[in-house]
Amino acid sequence: MTRDLPRLVSVIVPTFNCAHLIEVQLTALAEQDYPGEFEVIVSDNGSTDNLPALLTNHPLAALLNLRCVDSAGVVGASHARNVGIGHARGDFLAFCDADDRAHPNWLTEMVKVASTSDAVGGPIETASLNAPHIAKWLPVPPPDQQGSAAGMFRIVGSCNFGLWRSVFDAVGPWDESYVTGSEDADYCLRLQLAGFGLSHAPKALMAYRVRTSHSEFRKQQSAWAQSQVRIYAQYRDRGAQRPPLTMSPMQLIMLALHNPALPRSLRQLSYGEWLFYAAGIAGRVRGSIRHRVYFV
Repeated sequence: MTRDLPRLVSVIVPTFNCAHLIEVQLTALAEQDYPGEFEVIVSDNGSTDNLPALLTNHPLAALLNLRCVDSAGVVGASHARNVGIGHARGDFLAFCDADDRAHPNWLTEMVKVASTSDAVGGPIETASLNAPHIAKWLPVPPPDQQGSAAGMFRIVGSCNFGLWRSVFDAVGPWDESYVTGSEDADYCLRLQLAGFGLSHAPKALMAYRVRTSHSEFRKQQSAWAQSQVRIYAQYRDRGAQRPPLTMSPMQLIMLALHNPALPRSLRQLSYGEWLFYAAGIAGRVRGSIRHRVYFV
């Protein structure tokens, strides 16, 4: 299957209180080497940082075909994406986040791979937007490796994802009940269960911004882990699997050996790296209790 190039690409950017960061992403989108036409739709999910005023008469507005749409009223990036799609004019939909930065060839590579697929995702990197010690907090797979959900189907992150409008119309909107994470895993699973293909574009890199506050990073990782349990609970009858039984015990041993209370010379993990695993275990325990399944 080979598709014609899209007539218009709609880049949809869900946003909440990112006025201080979105300039980086808008500049990156303006510097794309994509030769076709695209528009950028910033979907404002109830920001209180004066984002609409920032985007009104923005210097890049004409170049980006930039519009800011109001998606307040329902909390969450899923709702913001759905509202943004409702305003989109393109036949291909690409998604990125306001606090990240697309590499210059991002859109070109996404569309290239999408020409032979129904949907496509790309990798992230943490080196270029974060201080080296912060980048280490979040392990990321190599660019040529695509993730999977609970041993089931391929998944991609919502910060680097695209699909044809006709596929979206067939699969349906993002599930707005997923507020704290894994809405992308849910969408990818629904897409593939509906019979559509999901390809990987290893050169379509997105620079990902890691949260620099220990408390915010811990909350994020715990919430993501809890939402992964929900994915398992929702899709276990269709092949979703638990993590290996040895995973959490091995991580607990590692956490004990690298306890932040120990002198730094005796442990290899920084506090942020330690939090990644600790918050993951805590989140899986909470999620298991909430969804009444074992996913630890």
